[in-house]
Amino acid sequence: MSGPLDGRVAVVTGGATGIGRAISSRLAADGAAVVVAGLDKPEVDEAVEALTATGARAAGFVGDLAEPGVAEDLTASAAGAFGVVDILVNNAGGGVIRPTLEHTEETLQATISNNLWTTLRCCLAFLPVMRDRGYGRIVNIGAESVRNGLTDHAVYNAAKGGVHALASGLAREFAGDGITVNVVAPSYVRTDALDAALASGAVPARLSTVVDDAVRWIPMGRPAEVDEVAAAVAYLAREDSRFVTGQVLGVNGGSSMQ
Repeated sequence: MSGPLDGRVAVVTGGATGIGRAISSRLAADGAAVVVAGLDKPEVDEAVEALTATGARAAGFVGDLAEPGVAEDLTASAAGAFGVVDILVNNAGGGVIRPTLEHTEETLQATISNNLWTTLRCCLAFLPVMRDRGYGRIVNIGAESVRNGLTDHAVYNAAKGGVHALASGLAREFAGDGITVNVVAPSYVRTDALDAALASGAVPARLSTVVDDAVRWIPMGRPAEVDEVAAAVAYLAREDSRFVTGQVLGVNGGSSMQ
């Protein structure tokens, strides 16, 4: 049985763990060849091995995409592995969640670099390739906290808000080139790593409060699962989402509604 992404090639940044791992697996299950990009080689290698064990075509890339030139290296690596790139999922991210006035220069820089610079550099690297082919799907992973002002997320929201705004600007600019650009904005998402940290008591009490607030504000009364976020990405990566661009798709259990 053919899948909706048969013959397509996807790049998933931060694709070896957590939400990114679920996205990589879902796009592969839908038929895409997947390039898994990440910072940690053992994690990337393990994710690629798991994908290929299912019969999927997969390759890995290791590098810090916030650094100049690394996104261009990723573009070349993906083209070398599979010839073309149709889909870019900008999932790489992560920031320091703390009260605004407790941030340091280091945590400010890390939060902006990990979220906004990675996304911006990858878009700049992949857009020329997509424009030349007349086809592309770019999906940025944003954040529900941009819209609901979640506890201690102001600096993180500054970065993710830039990710949202970048998508709308690019969507309009490249609409005539066969390229769509959208955002999937999850609320708090259950991941194995965070579940383990919470269960072990290894997270600061303040972060436990943030998690409790995030769940309390969700009418469905629970966090999102990683596969629910991946399903939204998979739709926006498909050919039949071609008339959807410049949108923020919330995967949030109703914590904000439009």
